[in-house]
Amino acid sequence: MGRITSIETMGLVDGPGIRAVVFFAGCGIRCVYCHNPESWCTSGGEQISAEALVKRLVRLKPYFEKSGGGVTASGGEPLLQPEFLAEVFSLLRDEGIHTCLDTAGVGFGDYEKILSITDLVLYDVKATDAQLYKKITGADISKTEQFLDALKKSGVPTVVRQVVIPGINDTDAYMESLKEYIKEKLPSATGVELLPYHTLGSHKYRELGIDEPLSGVGQMDAGKTEELYRRHFADKLG
Repeated sequence: MGRITSIETMGLVDGPGIRAVVFFAGCGIRCVYCHNPESWCTSGGEQISAEALVKRLVRLKPYFEKSGGGVTASGGEPLLQPEFLAEVFSLLRDEGIHTCLDTAGVGFGDYEKILSITDLVLYDVKATDAQLYKKITGADISKTEQFLDALKKSGVPTVVRQVVIPGINDTDAYMESLKEYIKEKLPSATGVELLPYHTLGSHKYRELGIDEPLSGVGQMDAGKTEELYRRHFADKLG
């Protein structure tokens, strides 16, 4: 059994093709730019068995097959439910459905088993050094580096994602540090996505009665984000 907060049935941005994106409940870090605070609680959402969840997802298989899509586990943090995640991915593999893990790499272990049944990883880089990582997530960088060690050994194709925040990491110097970080920690990376910080989740903080960490920080300019990508990654990773 596991807990999920929602399922997006026609996702187009979390992996190749048309995808079902399953949002797992629970997250052990508190990113200042999080737009899904409703997913933090490990006891929230709907309790469901792996078999029942996969039964729902298999109905979408014709869309996956026609588009080269599949299922993406997101959250929250899927790695906080390793046994449930592994069972879901194993059943999906049995159905011939592409599996993608969207993760910050902060879970309860069993990474080798999970990665062995994962076709693609979307790895969310929070920061490239321990001090900034702590500032952004409230956690120690060593936990995600344990996952990165397992990911490096596995060789699973990886797309690196980095949220770009005005005044925090929107500089050429940071992008160069990200490039070096990828070379060292993520040699199986096949692409980089720079995601401009947005405020679309602000209303969720108000509804939950939680202070928004980046209250007052404006959205990241999409044009500047694209320019940072062109200068630092366009000729290296697509």
